[in-house]
Amino acid sequence: MTDIMKQTDRLSLQSLLRPLSVLLLQLLFTHFSKGESQLIGPPHSVVAAVGDDVILPCHLEPVMDVTAETLEWKRFDLKQRFVHVLRAGQNLEHVKNPSYRGRTSLFTDELKRGNISLKLSKVQLSDQGIYHCDIPELGKQSSVKLVVASGAVSPPVISLAGIDRERGEVILNCESKSWHPEPEVLWLDGEGKLLSAGPTETVRGRDDLYTVSSRVTVEKRHSNSFTCRVQQRNINQTTETHIQVPDDFFKRPRDATGMKLKKKEGGITLKLTELKISSLLKRK
Repeated sequence: MTDIMKQTDRLSLQSLLRPLSVLLLQLLFTHFSKGESQLIGPPHSVVAAVGDDVILPCHLEPVMDVTAETLEWKRFDLKQRFVHVLRAGQNLEHVKNPSYRGRTSLFTDELKRGNISLKLSKVQLSDQGIYHCDIPELGKQSSVKLVVASGAVSPPVISLAGIDRERGEVILNCESKSWHPEPEVLWLDGEGKLLSAGPTETVRGRDDLYTVSSRVTVEKRHSNSFTCRVQQRNINQTTETHIQVPDDFFKRPRDATGMKLKKKEGGITLKLTELKISSLLKRK
């Protein structure tokens, strides 16, 4: 009888210890998972145009449920630094910088997968800056740089790059600034046909906006009219500059130092001796 009671007590103790062991393992796993997880932001700046909606990426790796955590987005360059705060599942609007109220949100369904990316609506020029995503209780933080493009790209500027006396050819250069995303550059003749040009040179500035330039060598044609078109299909933006080269340019070099700038309704006209250039900006 005594042996039976001892076996019964032993089984009862094991049945009690088993769930405790599982719970302890879960706690240990959670603890180490929290220690190993890292908040990951994008490798490059995020660029948005004024008026757009944009997502600032930030997520935990390895994946971990952060539904119950306090989540913060902030900008340390602002006096009132909080951009978005979620605590106990509630958005704390009263602690946010007034300029962000009603414009920020998290993807609540994604929190269980460790995704705390921020959606920022109706982007303003003042939104440009470095954003920090933070999980204070875990001691995890990452950052995202947002660049705001005003949309004020510069019209292409065409300049005379050279004259080949022997071949009777003129070399034209075209440059346009403040683009994002990176645009393409096209050269067209007076009939709208594409011209074969050299490779486009692209420079990405510290502001993460692109400057593009391209050169083309042209021969004398019926109208001697040429167009440099810079376009970005993703944002439906096109800007172009037209140039008309006098016949004399194909015969002999001319002094190109007397450049004057004159505003004209419908565009800009540059007079390079007798070289006429006009610019046109289109946004569809």
